[in-house]
Amino acid sequence: MLTPRAFALSVGQIDTFEDGTTQNWVVGLLGAPHPNPPINVSSGGPSGVDDNYLRLTAVGGAGPGSRLSAINLNQWAGDYITDGITAISMDLYNQGQTDLYLRLLFADPIPGPATNLAFSANAIFLPAGSGWTSVVFPVTPTDLNSLYGTVTAALMNTTEMRIVHAQTPPSYPVPVDAIAAQ
Repeated sequence: MLTPRAFALSVGQIDTFEDGTTQNWVVGLLGAPHPNPPINVSSGGPSGVDDNYLRLTAVGGAGPGSRLSAINLNQWAGDYITDGITAISMDLYNQGQTDLYLRLLFADPIPGPATNLAFSANAIFLPAGSGWTSVVFPVTPTDLNSLYGTVTAALMNTTEMRIVHAQTPPSYPVPVDAIAAQ
């Protein structure tokens, strides 16, 4: 069973990756080991030399590593509505040869199976070889769709936030051969 960690959301929260870690972004929580887990790259982020960033890789096909998806159970868990968080911005770079359609997914799987799952109604398009691009994901109840349960409950009880590649809803990630940086 997964156990939540005590972190609190805050307006203005930033994952900079300057500490050399993946800052709690993981893949493959319940399955086989991912062949290319997230890595912290020490230079080449949106601010250039010596700016760290997180690299996510998907290999396409089937099985572990086939889908572009990153999960955070820590600092991005919480109550988005009460905390007044209406958007999440990030700098992204599609370093692969496949166009990406990125969505955020909010769910409440901890302590037991999720009863609420919501995802971005509109995907953010990130073309292959995009270069660093600043994007904003709106995360109000009107900006998300529910796969099950309610959007409001998913946002108020988030224990898992994901970034996924999914051109069309529902927002389960689809196999893709891609490299993306955040």
